[in-house]
Amino acid sequence: MEIGTGRIGSCSKEHQKIYQEWFIFADSDNDGRITGNDAIKFFGMSNLSRQDLKQVWATADSKRQGYLGFREFVFAMQLVSVAQDGRQISHDLLNGDVDFENVKPPVMEGLDTLIMKKKQSSKLSSPESNVGVSAGSSPMQTSPAAQWFSSKSAKKISLSSVTSVIDGLKRLYIQKLKPLEVTYHFNDFVSPLLTNSDFDAKPMVMLLGQYSTGKTTFIKHLLKSSYPGAHIGPEPTTDRFVVVMSGIDERSVPGNTVAVQADMPFSGLTTFGTAFLSKFECSQMPHPLLEHITFVDTPGVLSGEKQRTQRAYDFTGVTSWFAAKCDLILLLFDPHKLDVSDEFKRVIYSLRGHDDKIRVVLNKADQVDTQQLMRVYGALMWSLGKVLNTPEVVRVYIGSFNDKPVNEAATGPIGKELFEKEQEDLLADLKDIPKKACDRRINEFVKRARAAKIHAHIIGHLKKEMPSMMGKAKAQQRLIDNLADEFGKVQRDHHLPPGDFPNVEHFKEVLSGYNFDKFERLKPKMIQAVDDMLGYDIPELLKSFRNPYD
Repeated sequence: MEIGTGRIGSCSKEHQKIYQEWFIFADSDNDGRITGNDAIKFFGMSNLSRQDLKQVWATADSKRQGYLGFREFVFAMQLVSVAQDGRQISHDLLNGDVDFENVKPPVMEGLDTLIMKKKQSSKLSSPESNVGVSAGSSPMQTSPAAQWFSSKSAKKISLSSVTSVIDGLKRLYIQKLKPLEVTYHFNDFVSPLLTNSDFDAKPMVMLLGQYSTGKTTFIKHLLKSSYPGAHIGPEPTTDRFVVVMSGIDERSVPGNTVAVQADMPFSGLTTFGTAFLSKFECSQMPHPLLEHITFVDTPGVLSGEKQRTQRAYDFTGVTSWFAAKCDLILLLFDPHKLDVSDEFKRVIYSLRGHDDKIRVVLNKADQVDTQQLMRVYGALMWSLGKVLNTPEVVRVYIGSFNDKPVNEAATGPIGKELFEKEQEDLLADLKDIPKKACDRRINEFVKRARAAKIHAHIIGHLKKEMPSMMGKAKAQQRLIDNLADEFGKVQRDHHLPPGDFPNVEHFKEVLSGYNFDKFERLKPKMIQAVDDMLGYDIPELLKSFRNPYD
């Protein structure tokens, strides 16, 4: 099983020099991004039909970010060249016989003359312009959004500085959602405040399962190499959370260091304390797959007598935190570990609200013959049916995800064919993750906004129910004891969906550390701002950064 990251956007040094010059010319605001407006002006010089250019943009901007970086721009130019040769542009071209690396630059009518004029005018106005781009490097993508989260004038972010869907979400968060979260202590109850790196993070895949179900081997199989800090064995070997991500060299970074790095989306993990951070590390290595996806390897979930041994940190809380950040969650089982222990149950319950991300993998399936595999599959579905409270049947992938050939002596030729098809299906799921990353980010942002709105209604209601003078302590304790009833009142008064309300017991636990009298009253203007964001701003944002040829 192999994920083909391909050599999209790669070309010879001679062609790269040409594309750099074109990129700088097309990038009207010098931010390292070609937006839809830039593309319409520039791509028009190719004299291709609007339909062809629409397909070129859709294929090059496969992640639907709303802009092209330098690499995507090179790929778009290669597609334009292929289209000028009379070939049909489609996603099938990526798997075809086109050698993109040696595709000649397209014919762009009048471009050389325009570049010459721009060079002459820039020499007259500022001789030092464009000094920073050398022949061997690609133009840097420096988005101004990185400074928004630290800037004191964040509320004055201009619309013109937004050059992608993600930039737009950052702007909406800072201006409309973050004030609501801060006012009603959303970060203490539900999720820490978002940072710039939370929006820019690569898609993440988390692997969960009991020890020795093949989680670390699965990652190693996809990467086709080991990674720093990887330990594999029949005993519980991975005793910590390991984030496997792209880096310039191979190294392991300790958890406390990772949590304070501004360019990594893990600052929220500091809430779990030093006991957890000492069991957390980041493994970095250069790898083409890791440029698109980050993997989260987890300690084996305990079973039997071992689960009575308390961990030094909130294991379920940590998995819940990662689940909210991840794009895909793989639950791994093997034919000899089908039982769902109490700790595993708690972990699966903590994934509530993320059911669409969960996939189940029955690993090491070639250790049993075909008849036993049917029984194992039935037993696994029975076990999952007791803990996954969903009306849909969960997707189970069957296979043997390691570097060894399939054991045909046990499975037979039918089993081998089945495993290959299942592996291809899982591979397709993993391939789709980078393409769906932007859509997933929007989805998670909308979920967060709705959760913050309900949280504000709850806190505002508790404040309203407090007496103005006497008996405040008794009133607060009464509200905490009857919290489920208070949730019901909020739900009825504001016509909110009951399924979106938080866990009552967890909410009680956090509330006990607060003085209700110091809570803010409900501010309708803040709620209205979030409603406007969900109803108007986000749809307008998506409309602004859709395919410019639609």
